[in-house]
Amino acid sequence: MAEAKAAPAMVKEAEGSGRRKTVVLVAVDDSDHSYRALEWAVRHVATAGVAAELVVVHAKPPASSVVTFGSPAAAGDVVRVVDVDLRKRAEDVVDRARRLCVANSVHGLIEVMEGEARYVLCDAVDKHHADLLVVGSHGYGAIKRAFLGSVSDYCAHHAHCSVMIVKQPKSKK
Repeated sequence: MAEAKAAPAMVKEAEGSGRRKTVVLVAVDDSDHSYRALEWAVRHVATAGVAAELVVVHAKPPASSVVTFGSPAAAGDVVRVVDVDLRKRAEDVVDRARRLCVANSVHGLIEVMEGEARYVLCDAVDKHHADLLVVGSHGYGAIKRAFLGSVSDYCAHHAHCSVMIVKQPKSKK
């Protein structure tokens, strides 16, 4: 259920070299942590001096996973309203990611895929034959991670490529 949001097809082979491009996949959501990860990836792809392809993926949760209350009739109406909101958020996330890439003269493929982020990202790694997955870190402690789960931790253990977890810089006190 991937919905490609932007960008023409990118050639996977570096022109004339016979070598495959390095594919860098970046996860984005509506958090500043994910945009820090995208900034890191854009900076490194733009200055790497190697043929690289940037793929930006946003995992849009299905509305039915967000709505878990009420009668079936009421739930249907709520699901439709929630789905509209989730689509709008996805458009905003994609727009912000696109602006960041354009501002840094980096061309990339931007996709919105529906599903739980951890599974969407691992599937996208396989789909795009990614060499590197870049994700942001919310910096949760062990207890909060245990309750909420950690997308970056899941991906570090299950993605079929290297994973870069971009942390927020420590604030100076």
